[in-house]
Amino acid sequence: MRVALPEAHHMNPLGHLSEHYAPEIVNAAFGFSDVTYRMSKLPTRLFEGARMRTALINGCQLCQNFRVLRDRPDIERTNGPAPDEAFYAAVHEWRTSPVLSEREKLAIEYAEKVGLDPKALATDEDFWTRCKAALTDDEIVDLAFCVAVWMGLGRVAHVLGLDAVCALPALREVA
Repeated sequence: MRVALPEAHHMNPLGHLSEHYAPEIVNAAFGFSDVTYRMSKLPTRLFEGARMRTALINGCQLCQNFRVLRDRPDIERTNGPAPDEAFYAAVHEWRTSPVLSEREKLAIEYAEKVGLDPKALATDEDFWTRCKAALTDDEIVDLAFCVAVWMGLGRVAHVLGLDAVCALPALREVA
């Protein structure tokens, strides 16, 4: 941990942060995260593919082990069934995987480009042509804000060391 965290709070470091360190900011971040999970209209596989690629880039172990439909049962996602573990494994080799649809690959590519080279993404006309052909403007904006949450909060969790001590049930208590 990069900030003081009493051992009694190791199972719920996010809750401790939200009460003791910049609570207004931390709780606003949790609210932004929660609304993306609750309100995103993206198909679950597309959503989870982009989220998993972001988790891999960020290095956040908690995020890599998270499964939206399993770990957030309080959220009613009616945008398709839960991906299986073969799907999550395919995200590692997304460019060549036959498990992923072209739209899913495009969402994963978007998450990767945001995470690794956002300056190039802003001017990558080939990507944007493909993106606009496959996704609606509503889906593009939805995806953009979801990736923003995952990128930002996943990196915070990882660099502060929260993913080294946090358990998924504790995350559910905070969310």
